[in-house]
Amino acid sequence: MLNFSYYNPARIVFGAGTIKEVGVLASAYGKKVLFHYGGGSIKKNGVYDQVNHSLKESGLEVVELPGAVPNPRLSLVKEGIELCKKEKIDFILAVGGGSAIDSAKAIAFGAKLRDDEDIWEDYYMRNDYIIKDAIPLGVVLTIPAAGSESSTGSVITDWDKNLKRAVNSETIIPRFAVMDPETNYSLPAYQTGCGISDILAHLFERYFTTEKHNDLSDRLLESAMRNIIAYGPLALKYPSDYRYRAEIMWTGTIAHNNLLDQGRVGDWASHDIEHEISGIYALAH
Repeated sequence: MLNFSYYNPARIVFGAGTIKEVGVLASAYGKKVLFHYGGGSIKKNGVYDQVNHSLKESGLEVVELPGAVPNPRLSLVKEGIELCKKEKIDFILAVGGGSAIDSAKAIAFGAKLRDDEDIWEDYYMRNDYIIKDAIPLGVVLTIPAAGSESSTGSVITDWDKNLKRAVNSETIIPRFAVMDPETNYSLPAYQTGCGISDILAHLFERYFTTEKHNDLSDRLLESAMRNIIAYGPLALKYPSDYRYRAEIMWTGTIAHNNLLDQGRVGDWASHDIEHEISGIYALAH
């Protein structure tokens, strides 16, 4: 087992009806919130109204930034950075899946960069960056898959150059993630299946290692893989079953919050290949 240092400050607020708590959670970080989300799905399933009600009930001023899409765009990140500066945003709330969360993370630290720094060239395109500061952010997770709700990573795509790149830093770990499995009931089967595949891939990538004597993390990874194999098909067959959705959602977080890869080196070759492909084609991660 390799030496390691593990740190994860993300508070997980899990369970049915927990979205009502988001306003109180966010209010600890200021009065003005950037509400970042994707398209119309959270308006159709009621999450948009629940989040807005909770934020405003806590006396928070809300500035909206919709438009997050799969393989989140650098152009939207830059728009968000300028909006944060203009509106003097205290806190960013990402509502959705990995795309909304990853772009929110980029916006959060991008808004704190010096004028002579470029978020893409100086951070996403380099390996020697140090992210020193970021606007605090939180998450309301509606699509379990990426695990970005409590991870160090942010992946952004520059569609003008067909490049998809990542940064990793403890500075951009969300302060909290509100996770209500009932928000997953309305997910299409395809979206659910993609999420299940992504979670399983995250576990495989950590499991296969050249390091020996990692018995605890081996067993934890095997258990998480068994959980996905057991409950994935059931969540597809019974999409409104709370138990199955809850198991998938929680396993997705555990699979990618870096806990299970401590003391070992994983194999991320397939992940890197995927980044090259979806940097060119608009495919599900």
